[in-house]
Amino acid sequence: MSKLQITFYGGVGTVTGANFLLESNNTKILIDCGLLQGTPDGVEENRKPFPYDTKSIDYLFITHAHMDHIGRVCKLVRDGFRGTIYSTPETREIASVMILDALKIMDQNYRNPQNGVSERPLYELADYNQAFSIWKTIEYDTQTEINEEFSVYLKDGGHILGSAMYEFSYNGKKVVFTGDSGNSPSPLLKNTENVTDADYLIIDSVYGDRNHEPKEERDQRFKQIILDTIEKRGALVIPAFSVERTQVILYELNNLVEEKKIPSVPVFLDSPLGSKVTNIYARSSKDFNTGVQREIKEGDDIFNFPKLTITAGSGDSKQIVSIPNPKIIVAGSGMSSGGRVLWHEMQYLPDPKNTVLLMGYQALGTLGRRIQDKPKEVEIHGQIVPIRARIEMISGYSSHKDSDSLVAMVEQTKATLKKVFVVMGEPKSSTYLAQRLRDELLVEAIYPEKGKPYLLE
Repeated sequence: MSKLQITFYGGVGTVTGANFLLESNNTKILIDCGLLQGTPDGVEENRKPFPYDTKSIDYLFITHAHMDHIGRVCKLVRDGFRGTIYSTPETREIASVMILDALKIMDQNYRNPQNGVSERPLYELADYNQAFSIWKTIEYDTQTEINEEFSVYLKDGGHILGSAMYEFSYNGKKVVFTGDSGNSPSPLLKNTENVTDADYLIIDSVYGDRNHEPKEERDQRFKQIILDTIEKRGALVIPAFSVERTQVILYELNNLVEEKKIPSVPVFLDSPLGSKVTNIYARSSKDFNTGVQREIKEGDDIFNFPKLTITAGSGDSKQIVSIPNPKIIVAGSGMSSGGRVLWHEMQYLPDPKNTVLLMGYQALGTLGRRIQDKPKEVEIHGQIVPIRARIEMISGYSSHKDSDSLVAMVEQTKATLKKVFVVMGEPKSSTYLAQRLRDELLVEAIYPEKGKPYLLE
């Protein structure tokens, strides 16, 4: 008797660490293999052996190139995986940059005794090369026969460039993994495609218990925060994720400058990784929405504008402080868990003229979450830094669907749905969304247990 089951080995009770195993009697498919981020025990968890036989896994499908979905791919290879990796071409290209950058940082931390890191990197360059030698690509809106049992169809997830939803067909059943579903309409990307005929749905829930502010309010607040900071002759520091958020911020700033809605002030993109990913975005305009494609055809360089400086070396980064205010600094990382933004926060948090603008999700345990909670001071690089700067948050630029949008997404496939598994969220968010789906749509919504197999009958 053929069976189909799913086990959630990560991404349950937390936003990060996505790692799901879909298996029949003869085939084992992993979906995502990400880092656990933002928790004190995350480093140790990421180093643990995988809770399944890595050599027995046939395929690994990657939904998108964020580290909480790709960060342990090379460790999986190092630990014996010899199957095939699949993603969209854009995800493969961004992942190659992201994973190599992470290796460089791990290696630097290990080699510098001052950092207090005694563990070797999770993987080595040989593991990276091996992973990308077995990494194949599939385009959107194509049906691919994986083997005699499974086929897969890719839809645009609308989350970041290259993000995909996977529709697996097996023995008349359709199992759909949304990955992180996008907050459509996006400033840059096409809308998340509809899912209408899933038997089983695995859905994210980062914002399962709350909604974003409307687009108009979001855009107005962004403009006003910039104007207020300029008026006070302060510095606006924006911690930004290298993928999607950095590109959206550059695009929005480009529009504000071109339309003369804000004064032209120095803007610094202080993120080497963000700069590399922006170059990938610039080559991928076919994946942008029609409005952005039209702007590009009309000659707009959407990620560039007067007074934008892209810093290269760390020396250039530290020279930014000598440039008189007002100015805008966009720097990684998005949760202030590392990167050049830490230097800028040390410089600018103590001054009430300045603003730190958080434009993305801040995971529990990160410096970004501590800053979001507006304490009187934080510790950065062993130094106590007083917080006198204005702290602002805009959730509307999130690339994740909010609660109402997630419910609407599930409702589209309610007629065929047998079960929906709510994952990739903090417990409060996931359990709230699961209950809401049960109450409003009368569907069987499950907040799964980590490591427990669920039979898909």
